Amino acid sequence: MDKNSVNRTNIIGAGEVGVAISVDMDKNVIHKTNSLFWDTKGNEVLGATSLPLYGAFVSEEKCQLFGDVSGKKMLEIGCGSGQSLQYMGERKASELWGMDISENQIDKTSKHLTACGLSAELICSPMEEKCGIPEDYFDFVYSIYAIGWTTDLEGTFCRIASYLKKDGVFIFSWSHPIHKCVVAENNMLAFKKSYFDESWYSVSLDEGELTLSDRKLSTYVNALAKAGFVIEQMIEQSDDEIIQSRNSDFAKKAKMLPVTFVIKARKL
Repeated sequence: MDKNSVNRTNIIGAGEVGVAISVDMDKNVIHKTNSLFWDTKGNEVLGATSLPLYGAFVSEEKCQLFGDVSGKKMLEIGCGSGQSLQYMGERKASELWGMDISENQIDKTSKHLTACGLSAELICSPMEEKCGIPEDYFDFVYSIYAIGWTTDLEGTFCRIASYLKKDGVFIFSWSHPIHKCVVAENNMLAFKKSYFDESWYSVSLDEGELTLSDRKLSTYVNALAKAGFVIEQMIEQSDDEIIQSRNSDFAKKAKMLPVTFVIKARKL
């Protein structure tokens, strides 16, 4: 492990942290680190992003990417605490499935959905691995601020494509990579890391630790194409109404550059 600290602005959810440590890419170590983070401190440190929000300033209510989901089979990658599955269940989806790397998150989802009078098939597994999810089965696969945790983007997208029916839809959101490079300093926005730097790094937060990589937009687009998807829509514009309702430095930043991106893609 390279112990040299490097300045980064790593934005996950709506929080900002400053100093990260570069690390070697070891899938098993990263899975262990991140599952422990979400089993313990994850929700306390980063909160949760869930539908109808795709991120801090982008909403399904405005974008209408899903449309009518009644009677549809839905799979969520990174189901967190279950609020997005609840959103789909209340809109009459016929089947709810969720997966997450954290046993604690799976337990939270199960309890939350039960309290809401809903049920789902829940699987604890890294998204990269085969875990018993049926293939050629789902109308929609979606991921709200979770897909960026994968250690194998191309493999994950190929696996997601296998879960979908022909013409099935994959929708996901994550922090915009430009947002990850820029920090507010002295009433100005300044680049603090290279947009092209996709190396892995570790961050310590409130006695918890997480490991991530900041990927370029082209990395996501090319991985989707390789997995057999065609992109139907991409959103990176923040919603002005949501921005106006929040008086914060983060909201001011969102006026100047994209902080979240959302992609809707269809399986060919």
